[in-house]
Amino acid sequence: MSPAASPGAFAALNFGRLAAMGAVTVLILIAGVWGSWPTAHNVMLTKGRESGTVEVTACGDDTCTGPYTPVSTGSKARAEVVIDHTVAVKKGKTYTVVVKPGTDEVLRSGPAGILYAWVPLGGALLLASVVVAGGLRLTRAAWVLAGSGIALLTAAFLAL
Repeated sequence: MSPAASPGAFAALNFGRLAAMGAVTVLILIAGVWGSWPTAHNVMLTKGRESGTVEVTACGDDTCTGPYTPVSTGSKARAEVVIDHTVAVKKGKTYTVVVKPGTDEVLRSGPAGILYAWVPLGGALLLASVVVAGGLRLTRAAWVLAGSGIALLTAAFLAL
């Protein structure tokens, strides 16, 4: 019997595969949260932040602009604020927003804004499900991850 075919070698290779794929899965999920958090924390943790509405009057390739009307106390009206031009923003519509601290940039708030902020995590959940199914051979956990990712992305799409 050769050393490569010994049960100890098989166990070591199996452990190495599980450790590597587990690390890749965790890295993918951390990257999804990391990609979502810069927007999500502004949209979800609104206490003490300026909130109001913006009526989009003009859009360029990357951004849209419009006047800001405050809703929260202590917030000031602005003649023009900037919001990212995405599928979630259309010219002529009014959106509830929060102001990024220290800027004239606003982010969509409310359920649609929260779901849109977590879209990168939804993609990471889908990608991680492939690694979990193929690398870790945990099909049930993979289906849970994939289902969560699909649910998050579908909810974000429907909320926009």
